[in-house]
Amino acid sequence: MLPSLYLPLDIPEDMRTARLTSSEKHRIVERVIRRVNERIPVAYLTNKAWFCGHEFYVDERVLVPRSPIGELINNKFAGLISKQPQHILDMCTGSGCIAIACAYAFPEAEVDAVDISPDALAVAEQNIEEHGLIHNVIPIRSDLFRDLPKVQYDLIVTNPPYVDAEDMSDLPNEYRHEPELGLASGTDGLKLTRRILGNAADYLADDGVLICEVGNSMVHLMEQYPDVPFTWLEFDNGGDGVFMLTKEQLIAAREHFAIYKD
Repeated sequence: MLPSLYLPLDIPEDMRTARLTSSEKHRIVERVIRRVNERIPVAYLTNKAWFCGHEFYVDERVLVPRSPIGELINNKFAGLISKQPQHILDMCTGSGCIAIACAYAFPEAEVDAVDISPDALAVAEQNIEEHGLIHNVIPIRSDLFRDLPKVQYDLIVTNPPYVDAEDMSDLPNEYRHEPELGLASGTDGLKLTRRILGNAADYLADDGVLICEVGNSMVHLMEQYPDVPFTWLEFDNGGDGVFMLTKEQLIAAREHFAIYKD
């Protein structure tokens, strides 16, 4: 309701009992009706979403931010990285929320925000500008690693499309408003993840790590690659399906993903 009134979430207590004008009531009712009848996510109705405590502009060109990776960012990847990262890659950046949150967590780092979608990058660029981070977060259009120079990143964070074909057919109507490009990833949900696993080692510094979210497709990943030592991360605030691999582990597992190398 508050975004519909153009108010911040932390309004003073005395404002919570203020009377609404007729136009404000109409605006709220109109959005509630659209939410119920059209099943449009609230974030798209208000063009606002929050991630890691920061506000972001969103519309139907990007997914609504909801990744559990946010908890890792808030904890500055404690126990997962050995030093403060100087160069971070957010692969499949979408709205740019992960890249921007990383820039807040590591203000000395340079963050590359990569996506194949020009529409998504336009939203990311808007958020980067609104957060005043144009010198810290660099938007790049690329088909995963294909168009990137061989930069050595200390940390690669990625929330790629990972919904398998069966789940795509059963998604609630709310998800139908999100871009399919940001959700679907082949029959088993791993089409893009395999490519990431086949290329990430070449873009990591010697002590660099890959953090990747695959959601429910973690089942397929574990079944198909039982010899790969995925570290599955646990979250206090809910969420699963996020793994970590070091550069050394990625190199050791290269034979499994060699055919997916660009």
